Amino acid sequence: MSIFKGKPRARPTVRPDTRTGTTAEPQPYDKVLIARKTTRPTALDLISEIFTDFMELHGDRSFGDDRAVVGGIAMLDGRPVTVIGIQRGRNIDENVLRNFGSAHPEGYRKALRLMKQAEKFGRPVVTLINTSGAFCGVGAEERGMGEAIARNLYEMSLLRVPIVSIIIGEGGSGGAIGLAAADSVWMLSNSVYSIISPEGCASILWKDSSRARDAAAIMCITAHELLDIGVVDRVFEEHPEGAENDLPSLAREIKEALVNEVSELARMDVGALVQRRYDRFRKFGS
Repeated sequence: MSIFKGKPRARPTVRPDTRTGTTAEPQPYDKVLIARKTTRPTALDLISEIFTDFMELHGDRSFGDDRAVVGGIAMLDGRPVTVIGIQRGRNIDENVLRNFGSAHPEGYRKALRLMKQAEKFGRPVVTLINTSGAFCGVGAEERGMGEAIARNLYEMSLLRVPIVSIIIGEGGSGGAIGLAAADSVWMLSNSVYSIISPEGCASILWKDSSRARDAAAIMCITAHELLDIGVVDRVFEEHPEGAENDLPSLAREIKEALVNEVSELARMDVGALVQRRYDRFRKFGS
């Protein structure tokens, strides 16, 4: 679990059940729909709220610049950090530009270039993740999508600077984990993190994607479920209808947590930091 000693986790916000008049916790698929809202804060929205002096860097120095991945150098309460995010759009033009938040191999290679640069200069790394998954087109496969994600996992596992990852919307499959092999992994309370979408799971289990709500209920994909089993380390409670309804307050809480967490991790011996990261993932399923 995170070494940051934050406030105790609050119970999930409940909502009225219109059929019975009672209150009930939001169902997992309700959170999937909130995580997918086009009004949800993007990576760049959170970067502008949490960090200062953000200078974006472009390109993987091999093929091109993937606009689905944004990254660069910023200041976190006076400390230089490298921040990387998967960026989605709010309308059709923005989503076409950002490839609907589905990165190509060059996006992951750009992220890795920035992380290795951060390691060289001793800067902690913060990643902000919101993707339904990596892009699965022919060109992406031809340019080595599987290798790019696998390389990120390998390099992040050995990176000699602190890494904090935050799932801010959807955390879909390898597209998410390619930027989430971190010392601490956090989630917003209405975000989800899964190996496959509920629709995809329902198609496999029941040959019926319309049963996505049933699939979401058994997949253990919500923030609090994942916190309970140790897959993530902290959950930030957001407005029940979505983080966009109270972004400044949420951003302040995340910033405070990041300042403390990065400071604690940066004080660790590098060997102990890397071993702790390795042990974090090895304990899954135990």
